Amino acid sequence: MCWVKSENERPCLEFSHLSIKDSFRDLFIPRIEIILMMYTRNNLNCAKPLFEHNNSLNVNFNTQKKTVWLIHGYRPMGSIPSWLQNFVSILLNEEDMNVIVVDWNRGATTFIYDRAVKNTRKVAVSLSGHIKNLLKHGASLDNFHFIGMSLGAHISGFVGKIFNGQLGRITGLDPAGPKFSRKPPYRRLDYTDAKFVDVIHSNANGIKFIKCNHERAVHLFMASLETNCNFISFPCHSYKDYKTSLCVDCDSFKEKSCPWLGYQAKLFKDVLKERIKGGPVRTTVFLDTSGIYPFCTYYFILSITVPDKTVMDGFFSFKLLNQLGMIEEARFYKKNKPLCKLQEIKILAQFYNDFANISSIGLTYFQSSNMECSTCTYKIQSLMLKSLTYPERPPLCRYNIVLKEKEEVFLYLNACTPKKT
Repeated sequence: MCWVKSENERPCLEFSHLSIKDSFRDLFIPRIEIILMMYTRNNLNCAKPLFEHNNSLNVNFNTQKKTVWLIHGYRPMGSIPSWLQNFVSILLNEEDMNVIVVDWNRGATTFIYDRAVKNTRKVAVSLSGHIKNLLKHGASLDNFHFIGMSLGAHISGFVGKIFNGQLGRITGLDPAGPKFSRKPPYRRLDYTDAKFVDVIHSNANGIKFIKCNHERAVHLFMASLETNCNFISFPCHSYKDYKTSLCVDCDSFKEKSCPWLGYQAKLFKDVLKERIKGGPVRTTVFLDTSGIYPFCTYYFILSITVPDKTVMDGFFSFKLLNQLGMIEEARFYKKNKPLCKLQEIKILAQFYNDFANISSIGLTYFQSSNMECSTCTYKIQSLMLKSLTYPERPPLCRYNIVLKEKEEVFLYLNACTPKKT
């Protein structure tokens, strides 16, 4: 059997191959060109134009399915974003959808950053025309999810403004700061630009919706899709409060625990809307990641109940042991108050490995230096260890414990006894 390629079939679209030479040319002959590269599960490895020559919609585009628009940012060297093709593959592996890569490389490739900034408005206007055409074919704004990197985040916001905030979702990945930070909402990406807007800032400076390690927003978002990691984040007023364990209460999110970073943030859309009723219209959350791919960390909260005045000014540390005898050390967050003022102490701890089968906990109590007492004992009424990363796992408890200062005690953990009502 022989297969003959139709002469009418278009070749695969390719992302604009530019270089530093094009940035030099742009100094004298500025140009802007926008190419829409459409991918579906039917053409995973071969981008097709969204519209044909006669302006008809490509047969692979399904107006009833979700459409993700991927928009890159400033490209002074003209290179193809290294993450682009993998991002497309991960999205289509996650869900049967339409993916449109917005190639505005000829417009982003320039040494004049201000020129690229001005081009973002032009790109948004052009995209709005294509979107209006899609709407005529039966597509829905509510099914559109814009994911923009750097300047692409603000392009997404400008598109959202054109459609009065009726886009389904906008995700901003490290939105560009210069020429946008501290500008009024109409000049940048804003939370009103879509029905749901989530932003990941991986730079600790400036406005922080989510705090993580530097320049990792795109890869963290992708890791949230291609790994089993739950990148749990903590709603908090400031990063300082987060670091002092003031924001460890995820109970207000019901069975879902605290929000997750990345693609699955959509699962928390409704509960976040409930939280903002009568309160702030924007939720700021924080998290820390590991330093290498897939950047996973695992959060636990240790709740310790002590009798009044039994535990004076001091602090606890702990480590976990699994059923194989492996020990996992924790990264602790600073205590925020002297323990003598609290009857229930909550300790936020981060681990770099997932301990699913915990058998025991190694617990140590340290008194402040000016109040050391080697013969003193300290009573604990109960302790409860709960995974915040995997809230579906049942908590583990231990009751009626006596500690000596600086003496580590290993305690077997069991299922918690239900509280009497």
